[in-house]
Amino acid sequence: MARRNPRRGSSFDEFLAEEGILEEVQARALKRALAEQIEDSMQAARLTKLEMARKMATSRSQLDRVLDPDNVAVQLDTLVKAARAVGKVVEIRIRRPRKEAAI
Repeated sequence: MARRNPRRGSSFDEFLAEEGILEEVQARALKRALAEQIEDSMQAARLTKLEMARKMATSRSQLDRVLDPDNVAVQLDTLVKAARAVGKVVEIRIRRPRKEAAI
């Protein structure tokens, strides 16, 4: 049976939680990943921002907000429209946090 290392510090998530910014950092990381996936899909489909906005039936400024990794205030339905416009779907799941591996 593995023993925990007594010299090991807290996890990065614990540090962020102690600083009171865990949720904000997680939201930004998730939005950054989604924005990158949408932008990569646009490039693969050779869609300009204007063409993408038309496929989404929205404005180019709204698309810019979707693609802005720092703008976490984008509605879920807008992300779904963006994914659909490039032939993808959005999958969301809620799971238990990972347990720290014993070292």
